[in-house]
Amino acid sequence: MIEGKYILFFFGALGAFNGLILGIYFIFLFRKRNLSSFFLGCLLLALSIRIGKSVFAYFNPALPKIYLQIGLSACFLIGPALFYFVKSTLQQTVSPPKSWKIKIGILLAIIVVAGVLVPYASYPQIWNTYFAKIIYAVWFGYIIAAGVQLRVLWSNLIKNNNVKNAEKWILAIFSANAIVFISFAMALFFGRMYNTYFGGALIFSFVLYSMVFMYLLKGKEDPFAINAKSANKKVSVDEAAASLQKLDQIMEREELFKNPNLTLGELAKAVNVTPHLLSQILNDHVGKNFTSYINAFRIDEACKMIEANRPFSLEAIGYEVGFNSKSTFYASFKKRKGTTPLAYKEKLSKASVV
Repeated sequence: MIEGKYILFFFGALGAFNGLILGIYFIFLFRKRNLSSFFLGCLLLALSIRIGKSVFAYFNPALPKIYLQIGLSACFLIGPALFYFVKSTLQQTVSPPKSWKIKIGILLAIIVVAGVLVPYASYPQIWNTYFAKIIYAVWFGYIIAAGVQLRVLWSNLIKNNNVKNAEKWILAIFSANAIVFISFAMALFFGRMYNTYFGGALIFSFVLYSMVFMYLLKGKEDPFAINAKSANKKVSVDEAAASLQKLDQIMEREELFKNPNLTLGELAKAVNVTPHLLSQILNDHVGKNFTSYINAFRIDEACKMIEANRPFSLEAIGYEVGFNSKSTFYASFKKRKGTTPLAYKEKLSKASVV
């Protein structure tokens, strides 16, 4: 019986450790690093810390309280990491919108402030009675939100509507997270009579190795390319020209570039094409990625405002045309115009005097 417990401990701890390594890999070392891989890495890190805490707490009830607090704190971030992984993958988001950063920042601030003001070591009853339930409620809420985002994929899977490998990958990750949540939630609300507390760790280990195996079988295919099928499809010149004409008209008429949180997915939806297809058109027929294309409109609009001698500071003009920061505005301006906004303005002033 003791040998059996050691075996369980080994597989649980090994899964947590490998999940930690895999999380770091997806955040920093993945060959096609993007927002999807970043959030998947964060999800694996948070899960691994939570799982590691569960494994050690199960076999060592006298574990220092700080480790219990760290485990529960990581648990608070699992749901958000899953939700933003799903959303960034489905929308093929290039950079996180400001609203995402604010929401994630608020969640981080909440768990840090709560940990400092109400440490687990001093208030274990509060953590176990109230904080734990709040943390699990947040996790559950984000699972529901992520599931809603995936409703079309679930429908296609049920109807056997040719679900792609990348879509199966994201559904598998979501399902695994839901199963791990159910396992821990049962332990929280019904006690350990079903031994589900440690069961969550074993489920995580099993799912983790299954995911790695699936990933290795996929070879060089990008697991985050939801629209991967269209990657091999060559867009005709006429098709690209029609899409670009529509895109330019929308950009000029609606001035979408002024939205600092504009995403590739939102722009593609406005043009009625997939995010991947729009990205391909911009790269192949314009020679720019999404960010460069949008920034070109912003810089041109900034130049018009400077030439019109609008009563705004240069920094205010940058924010007005859609940039999130002064430094990004100045760097993008210099890259497109070969000079700084200030030098550009001074050159115009000298020309008008002459």
